[in-house]
Amino acid sequence: MSFVIAITNRKGGTGKSTTTVNLAAEFAARGKKTVVIDLDTQAHATLGLGFSPNKNSSTVHSLFCEPGFSLGRALLRTKWDNLFLIPANPMFEHGKVLNNRTLREALLASGIIETFDFILIDTPPSLDSLLLNALVASDYILIPFLPHFLSIEGIKGLARVFLKIASKENPSLKLLGLVPVMINRRIQQHKKVTENVSNQFGENKVFPGIRTDIKLVEAFEAHTPIKFHSPGSRGAIDYETLANEVLEEIYRRLGTLEKN
Repeated sequence: MSFVIAITNRKGGTGKSTTTVNLAAEFAARGKKTVVIDLDTQAHATLGLGFSPNKNSSTVHSLFCEPGFSLGRALLRTKWDNLFLIPANPMFEHGKVLNNRTLREALLASGIIETFDFILIDTPPSLDSLLLNALVASDYILIPFLPHFLSIEGIKGLARVFLKIASKENPSLKLLGLVPVMINRRIQQHKKVTENVSNQFGENKVFPGIRTDIKLVEAFEAHTPIKFHSPGSRGAIDYETLANEVLEEIYRRLGTLEKN
């Protein structure tokens, strides 16, 4: 059974790509066949998994400008077991997307849904059809957020989009949870914002946070998930904890304790 998770936030710089890459690496290390779809034309997830963006290569964005394109043509195997990538095209123009169901239909037609255990979609922060494609194609959304007061406004804006898609285009879409990133709970502002998010969405919707760690930046610079770059670091420990919590939540919702 495949699970499609959109990692999303309307606000940029909230750790979407970092969370996508490192959560995918954790799933893959557990033997879960996992693919990252880099829908964000900044192509940060593509870089984070060891590939250089190339406008001439087949990418997920080829779907939107090449009629009949099969998503499997863009599938790349990373150097880590069970971890795959469908890269982004940094030159793609967002205005070319007209159909919000293109990605969902391509996942089904290509057989990727049947092939992978987890499909993680790194989304652009802009409110356009690329983001809507991700939401229509997904089972869950996971929202990384910075412990800053502006984050709450960004989450509220995303929640409105989420409710619209869930009510009209993808009734199976569910909120998996929210993840505070670059957090230091000794800072009063960080604690206050996280508590406000918990109060608005429910304490059980907020996953353990990802602490600030320069090793996460260094891992991205090395084009390597933190689990393989610096396995004993705070960042690696926090993403391992997050992966455990996410898996437990998904299987809890399925009503099963099976995790293998």
